[in-house]
Amino acid sequence: MRELLRHTLGHAEQYLAGLDRRPVGVPVDPAEIRARFDGPLPAGPTDPLTVVDDLVAAAGPGLVASAGPRYFGFVTGGSLPAALAADWLTSAWDQLAGAYAASPAAAA
Repeated sequence: MRELLRHTLGHAEQYLAGLDRRPVGVPVDPAEIRARFDGPLPAGPTDPLTVVDDLVAAAGPGLVASAGPRYFGFVTGGSLPAALAADWLTSAWDQLAGAYAASPAAAA
């Protein structure tokens, strides 16, 4: 798990470090982006590192640099470091907020 999280962190750091050079708008055909995610699922297990790399390769061309300092569209702002870390932590906790008994902290 540690190797996977470090590998994923590397992708995140690379993306964030390049925000000042990424275009804010992405002139990409929606069908092209959908096609990157289309295709058969593997017949068996896939190495999680490969899954992350495939996601980065498929999504990358369609990512808008909304976390960067040059983005002024809509009301969306850049993701603060604490918010990014908290989002990662809540995903790791994987709590069900639908019922208090399932997770008092999430339901609160």
